[in-house]
Amino acid sequence: MNPLLLVTAVPAEADALRAALGPAATAAGHTTTAAGPGSTAAGHTTTADPGSTDAAHSTADPHAMPDPAAVPGRGGGADPHSLAVVVEAVGVGPAAAAAGTARLLARRPYRAVISVGIAGGFPGRAAVGDTVLAARTIAADLGAESPSGFLPIEELGFGSSTLTIDAELLQSLRAALPHAITGDILTLSTVTGTAATTARLATRFPQAVAEAMEGYGVAIAAAAAAVPFAELRTISNPIGPRDRAAWRLADAFAALRAAAPALLTLP
Repeated sequence: MNPLLLVTAVPAEADALRAALGPAATAAGHTTTAAGPGSTAAGHTTTADPGSTDAAHSTADPHAMPDPAAVPGRGGGADPHSLAVVVEAVGVGPAAAAAGTARLLARRPYRAVISVGIAGGFPGRAAVGDTVLAARTIAADLGAESPSGFLPIEELGFGSSTLTIDAELLQSLRAALPHAITGDILTLSTVTGTAATTARLATRFPQAVAEAMEGYGVAIAAAAAAVPFAELRTISNPIGPRDRAAWRLADAFAALRAAAPALLTLP
């Protein structure tokens, strides 16, 4: 069976997934190296606890990976083609996500690709620590401004800003994660940081539960390769006026690690 591809934005998210998945997962296309102090399983330098700073700058995980040489099927000649899950960080934002995912999908076949990571939650729809699944991935800022308001790309005649999640994959995810919240997840190149933008997005997208920066890019690459796509996020903060003191990255990473083993049950 072809492996499942989990795409994250930053190494901290990938590290959290690998820590939770253990020997079933590794980085794409290569075996892992020992994770000593100041390093991760994929060879990224760690700088801080993920619960103490912005996830885009933090690459550490408090649950250190074991030495791959001591784990059956890891390191020292492990065949990445035999792994159940491949985890890779591809960068922040939809462009990096699309390019990185396309590169990975061109290397070998995967049975599905899931955009995974932390996100902001719409107040009243998804709380800090919640796990959310996308029913649709929407590029919320893809379009044009006008005196009468925002025009989505559909109204310009240049394609679609909305991609629907593979129905069978979403059904399997909902069965594996029965407490997860399902709704639309927005993709934005600029993270929301004001009350006015929060209100506009909440009104435009009444079914949206969260916003992140990569889902639509991953979805575009998956669609081009005819690979089923889904998006899974855990909530680190309420969407609203930017306030780093309100971020609960440790809670979001804990939820991400808790959700990860369920991905091994996907068909």
